[in-house]
Amino acid sequence: MQTMKTLLACLVIVFAPVALCAADQGKAFGVAVSKLTDQPDEWFKSQTGKATCDNIVSWQNDIGGWWKSYDATNPRPAAVATRPNSGPPGDDDNVWHKTSTIDNDATYSELRVIARAARVLGDQKYKDCFNRGLHYLFEAQYPNGGWPQRYPLQENYGRHITFNDNAMLGVMQLLRDVADNKPDFAFVSSEDRAHAKTAFDKGIDCILSCQVKINGKLTVWCQQHDEITLAPAGARAYELPSLTGGESSGLTMLLMSLEKPSQRIRDSIEAAVAWYQANEIKGKRFEHFQGPDGFDARLEDDPSAPPLWARFYDLETGKPFVCGRDGIKRDSLADIPRERRAGYQWYGYWGDKVLEEYPKWKSRIGNN
Repeated sequence: MQTMKTLLACLVIVFAPVALCAADQGKAFGVAVSKLTDQPDEWFKSQTGKATCDNIVSWQNDIGGWWKSYDATNPRPAAVATRPNSGPPGDDDNVWHKTSTIDNDATYSELRVIARAARVLGDQKYKDCFNRGLHYLFEAQYPNGGWPQRYPLQENYGRHITFNDNAMLGVMQLLRDVADNKPDFAFVSSEDRAHAKTAFDKGIDCILSCQVKINGKLTVWCQQHDEITLAPAGARAYELPSLTGGESSGLTMLLMSLEKPSQRIRDSIEAAVAWYQANEIKGKRFEHFQGPDGFDARLEDDPSAPPLWARFYDLETGKPFVCGRDGIKRDSLADIPRERRAGYQWYGYWGDKVLEEYPKWKSRIGNN
C-alpha cells in the first residue's frame, strides 16, 4: 500500500506542471522533457523519476543526440515503428528519425535532465549518457561556430545554422552552464568544460557574423542562416528568408548577458535594440480564438494594446508579412489558410524583454 501511495504521489508531481507544449517535443506522462528539470530532487529519487530518466537514456541515439518526438514514459523499443507522415514529402517524421536534432528543445533538454539525475543519483550511467551527448554537440558544431538543426547532416534545411525556436540558443546556454561548472555539471571533466567554453565563444562569434546588415546597417537575425555563406535562409515553405522579431530577442538577450562585452558585441546589441525600437507594431492585438470553423487567429485593432512585433519582416521592404504553405508572402492573416493562421506564432511581445533589459545593460557596462 505504501509503495502504491508513493507511486501515486510521484505521478502527481509529474502531472503538476503540465502546460501547453508542441506536439513534437519528447514527453513523459504528457509533460515535455524540457520541463522535467522543474521537478524537485525528490522526484528524481522516486521510482517514477528514476524510470523516466532511464527511459530518456534508452532513447539516446548512438551518436549521442535525441529525436524531437518520442514517449519517455516508456523505454525505447527494439525497433521503432514507421511513423505517420505528418510533414511534407521528403521531410516527414521518418526523415526526422534518421538523425538527431536540437529542434523543439531536443537533445540539450535531455542533457539537462540527465545531468540533474547524475547529480542527484550519482549513477555512472547518467554521467556516461551526458558525456556522449555533450560530445555530440561538440561534433555537430560547424567550424564557423554555428549548429545545424539536425546532425548527422541531411540534404534539407536542417543543415542550416538554426536560431529558429531558440535551438542554437538552448545549446549555448547549456554549454555556458557546463563551462561555468554549475552544480548539475560538476562531474564534467576539466577538458570538456574548457571545450564547452571554446564552443560557446565560437557560437557568439557566429551570432555576430550572422547578424543581417542592410544598406550597411546592422539589423537583427533570420530564423536560420546558410551554413557556408551565413546569409539568411529559408526552412519550411512558410518560413522564408527574413528578419525575425521572434528569435532575435533571445540572441540579443544572450549578448547582453555577457560580461565585459567587446566593441563588436556592443555594436551588435545597439543595432538590435534600435531595430526593435523602430519596428514596433502599435494599436494591434494578436489573439487566438474559437471560430465557427475551429481554432483560429486574428490581428485586431486595439489602441490600448501594448506594442507587438511580427515573426517575419521582409528583407527588402522591412515590412511584416505572413505566409501559407504556398510560400507566398501576404500582408494580412486573413489571406492565409486557417491551418497556418492559427498554427504559428506570427506576432508576439518578443521585443519587450530586449527594451526592458537595455537600460539595465547600459547601466551595468557603463564605460567599461
